[in-house]
Amino acid sequence: MSQTALAFHRLRKHKLAMTGGVILTILYVSALFADFLAPYSYEEQNSKKSYHPPTSIHFIDAEGGWHFRPFVYDTKVKIDPVTFSRSFEEDTSRRYPVTLFVRGTPYVLFGLLPMERHLFGLPVETLNMDAPPRIFLFGSDLLGRDVFTRILHGGRISLSIGLVGVFITFSIGIIIGGIAGYFGGKLDNVLMRISEVFMMIPGLYLMLALRAAFPLSMSSVQIYLMIIIILSFIGWAGFARVIRGIVLSLRAQDFVQGAEALGAGTSRIIIRHILPNTFSFAIISATLSIPGYILGESALSVIGLGIREPQASWGNMLNVAMNASVMQQAPWILIPGVFIFTAIMAFNFL
Repeated sequence: MSQTALAFHRLRKHKLAMTGGVILTILYVSALFADFLAPYSYEEQNSKKSYHPPTSIHFIDAEGGWHFRPFVYDTKVKIDPVTFSRSFEEDTSRRYPVTLFVRGTPYVLFGLLPMERHLFGLPVETLNMDAPPRIFLFGSDLLGRDVFTRILHGGRISLSIGLVGVFITFSIGIIIGGIAGYFGGKLDNVLMRISEVFMMIPGLYLMLALRAAFPLSMSSVQIYLMIIIILSFIGWAGFARVIRGIVLSLRAQDFVQGAEALGAGTSRIIIRHILPNTFSFAIISATLSIPGYILGESALSVIGLGIREPQASWGNMLNVAMNASVMQQAPWILIPGVFIFTAIMAFNFL
């Protein structure tokens, strides 16, 4: 049995790790197919449905009749005459069946395929209504946007930042740590002193300082790339030092000295003999570091320095949760935090 097959065999026997892997697979697939899975566009607003609670899906109508096909009712705003608090009540005069593969807002799947079919939604005729009913699985936000839709689209940013950031960080760390450990001497001393300077600065403050150095007028794509660069800029130093220690110990091993005695070149020794023996640590460290990148993006977005509206990320969706009165009125705005917690725990389990 090969090392890869042995690793997957041990992974399949670990139920908690497999659970984490399944959860992450669902999250990443959902983010990848967000346009199809979501019933609406992530920026589609409905001011009359501001802070609408999660929609109730019915099988039994107001008269007690059973329906095999699920349906929803439209809702109307109700104002309490004493407290002037705002709530929604169902209008049971008409049922709206929940339809699969319904026609809705046009989109381009994967940036290649123009489509207008969504996994589920309300009947096509509701598209032409002045005040169409809505199905909000996770409720709506201040602007009446579907939280479920924005969760799916926000996962694209929050989840991909971790993967891309870790790839950049560990590429830099392996290169710098490998060079410092293998060649040693003055080069090792210079590279390690540089890494120690980065490690001395608290990560959060360095992240905020780097973000403040860029203009606030940047586009969402520019901010996304900038956050990846900032998080990668912060995280490489500690990893490089550990790789350097591993390479120092590997260089003294018999198989490396034997390769040198046989006349193997430096690049061949590093690529074929040293770096592969650092991958076990690199994979574990990378998996455990991804949650830090997700939290880093969320922290920047929550305080208004990360991904900006109307683009969705799990972090900027939590921005309104800083208002206690809003949390009391619409507790479902904390759902993005549940997804952040779930993704982080799943990575740690894996």
